[in-house]
Amino acid sequence: MPPFDVAYVRSQFPALGRTVDGQPAAYLDGPGGTQTPKRVIDAVGGYLATHNANGGGRFVTSEETDAVQAAARRAGADFLGCEPDEVSFGANMTTLAYLLSEALGRSLQPGDEVVISALDHEANRGPWLQLEARGLVIREAPVDLATCTLDWPAFEQLVRPGRTKIVALGYASNAVGTVNDVTRASELARDAGAWSVVDAVHYALHGPIDVMAVGCDFLLCSAYKFFGPHVGLMYARREATAQVEPLRLSTQHSEPPFVWETGTPNFEGLAGTIAAIDFIADIGERHMALAGDRLPDGLRGRRRAVVAGMLACEAYEQPLATHLRRQLAAIPGVTLYGPPEDSPRTSTVSFTLDGFLAGEAAQALGDRGLFVWDGDFYAARLVELLGLVDRGGLVRAGLAPYTTQGELERLVTAVGDLSRSMR
Repeated sequence: MPPFDVAYVRSQFPALGRTVDGQPAAYLDGPGGTQTPKRVIDAVGGYLATHNANGGGRFVTSEETDAVQAAARRAGADFLGCEPDEVSFGANMTTLAYLLSEALGRSLQPGDEVVISALDHEANRGPWLQLEARGLVIREAPVDLATCTLDWPAFEQLVRPGRTKIVALGYASNAVGTVNDVTRASELARDAGAWSVVDAVHYALHGPIDVMAVGCDFLLCSAYKFFGPHVGLMYARREATAQVEPLRLSTQHSEPPFVWETGTPNFEGLAGTIAAIDFIADIGERHMALAGDRLPDGLRGRRRAVVAGMLACEAYEQPLATHLRRQLAAIPGVTLYGPPEDSPRTSTVSFTLDGFLAGEAAQALGDRGLFVWDGDFYAARLVELLGLVDRGGLVRAGLAPYTTQGELERLVTAVGDLSRSMR
C-alpha cells in the first residue's frame, strides 16, 4: 500500500507551527474541531476582502456572493452524496437540529413517539426531548456499557409501526468513537413510517458519507469538524422537506433548500466550506491508490476525490489509533472506553487515569503541548451511565490526518509519567 503523505498534509496547516513552552503543539483535539488549512483561511479572508455583499442584488459583488452560495451547495452535495438543492446551511448543527425538531414536531400529535439513543451527543437528544412538552413520548435506546455500543435488539423493539414518528441516531459517538449502523436505523424508521435523522458531526471526518446509501431523511454535520469554518450543514431529502413546514418569515423563500435557512447566510463561512471540501478532494487526488478497491464504482469528479480523501485519511489514522489504544492499555491505572477492536469505530481514543480527574489529566497533558479534551463532550447521558461524572468524565484524544506517530508517542510517555507519579 502506498504511504500517506502526512508531511504534505501538515504543510497545509499554519497552526501546526505553534509551540508550548518550547514543545511543538500536538493537536489531538480534532473531535472538538480540527485545525484549518491555509486555503480555508484564504477563502474566508478573500471573500470578505473582495466579494463581501448580501445576496440577491443587481451588482457584481452581490452576484459573486450568490455564486459562492450556489458553489457551496454543489460542494456540500459532493461531500454528502446528494443533490445541491438538498443541502441547507445554518449557524451550526445544533441550531439546525432545533429548527428541524420544531418543523417535524408541529406535524405530530400527543402520544406519537420519538426514538433517541443514550449514546448520542446532546444536540441529537435535546431538540427531541423538548417535544415532550407537546405530549410526544420519547423512547431512549439503551447502550451496552461494557462495549459502549447500541443495544440493537432493544432499539428495534422501540421502533414501532404506527407509533414511532421520528428515529434520531448519531452516525458515530463523539465521546468513545462507536460507529452506528445508521443504514439499518434508517431502514427501521422507513418500515415504521417514521422520519430518520442522522447526526454525522463526529463521523464526517472519519469516513465518506453517502446519504442515498444510508437512506435517511435528514443528516446534519458541521464544517469545522472537517477543516472548515463554523457552519452547519443539513441534508434534507427533497420529498421529506415537502411534507413539513419549517419555521420561516413570510418573506423567506418557501422552496428547498432556502426554506430551512433563516436570516442572512454566513457567506464567508460558505466560501471556507468550499475550500475545506476541496482540501479533502486534494488529499483524495494525491492518495487515490491508498483508497484502493474500497472506492465505489461510478463516482466522478470531486465526489470521487472526496470519497477517496476520506478513505485515505482513515487508512492512515486507524492503525495509529489501534497502536495508541494498545500502548495506553498497558499503562497501570488507564481504563479505555469504546467498542471492541473488531467493531466499527473512529480514530478517537477515550480513557480515564486512576488518581486524576479528567480535567487534571488534560491540564497536565496540555502543559506539555498535548492538546486533548476532557469532560462529557456534550455526550452527557453516556458519561452519566458510565458512572464517570464524579471523575470529570473522560480524557479524549482524537486523531486527524495531520497527527503523527511521534505525537502519539509523546502522549503515551506523558500519560505513563502521570501514572508513575501516583505510585
